[in-house]
Amino acid sequence: MGRETRSRLDSLPRTEASFVEPMECLSVSKLPEGLEWLWEIKLDGYRALAVKSGNGVTLFSRRRKSLNRQFPYIVEALADLPAGTIVDGEVVAIDESGRPDFNLLQNFRAEASRIQYYIFDVLCWKDRDLTRLPLIERRALLKSVVVLSDKRIRISDYVEAAPKDLLSAVREQGLEGIIGKRKDSLYQPGKRSGAWIKHRVNRGQEFVIGGYFSGPHGFDSLILGYYDKDKLMYVARTRNGFVPASRRQVFSKLKHLVAPTCPFVNLPETRRSRFGEELNAEKMKKAIWLRPESVAQIEFLEWTEGDRLRHSKFVGLREDKNPRSVVKEHVGEAASD
Repeated sequence: MGRETRSRLDSLPRTEASFVEPMECLSVSKLPEGLEWLWEIKLDGYRALAVKSGNGVTLFSRRRKSLNRQFPYIVEALADLPAGTIVDGEVVAIDESGRPDFNLLQNFRAEASRIQYYIFDVLCWKDRDLTRLPLIERRALLKSVVVLSDKRIRISDYVEAAPKDLLSAVREQGLEGIIGKRKDSLYQPGKRSGAWIKHRVNRGQEFVIGGYFSGPHGFDSLILGYYDKDKLMYVARTRNGFVPASRRQVFSKLKHLVAPTCPFVNLPETRRSRFGEELNAEKMKKAIWLRPESVAQIEFLEWTEGDRLRHSKFVGLREDKNPRSVVKEHVGEAASD
């Protein structure tokens, strides 16, 4: 580290290294142009903050739950971080072709050799608060102060390029999407200010589980929705993407959440569907409602004009996600190219 960098760090306010609520990305349908943005590949994994204190390393989910038991090899690999350091990143499972695969991440033990931690920000270093520095400075510091030799830990790259070129490359490689961040952005814990944005290329996002219909191995289909401010909006019933083992596993996480009333504000559906799949008052009598505390990753073919999902498929549970943060996300169309 150079003398100028050391002096810059010494001038920053001191703080105690502890959990920081992650800064969030705003979903956008079109990527902005301009030299003030830098771009990262959207990684399909678990957001995680690593905090190194005098007691060792704690890997936190965005909901402040310790991930140390799930990913002990990542915690071990971060042991060389200096005390008083906080880094922000994503735990990702890499498939045989070198691409992130959320399905692999669901199987923590069997796929341990494929799991890596990509660091994209540093918020604190030796008890110095870096959150008030512009992102471009934090990224420069990240490469100079975080020196880790373990291959399970990576520094996430960023590029400065035209969004159109990035979109073409992401689509060609079958990746999930793009993250954009303003170079001058400060780190705003828990905020979704628009200084960081995300743009999905694929058809998929997280949804809140608000109920289910009974069936073999616990349930037949999940009842899903997203939040519009403080209102939970119904979007789909999903029965695809399960095998008996995954149904039992998911049911074990849901059965304690049973609630007496429907959490969705836009049910029952009164408009008839040409496919006969509307969730009307009669069908709702057979539903089992849940407290909306669990989140699922869902893939689907498209949004319908009635704001419903067509041909949805379960991918996995997102125990790292706060249900209240689940909103309808934009998916890029031709206008973004």
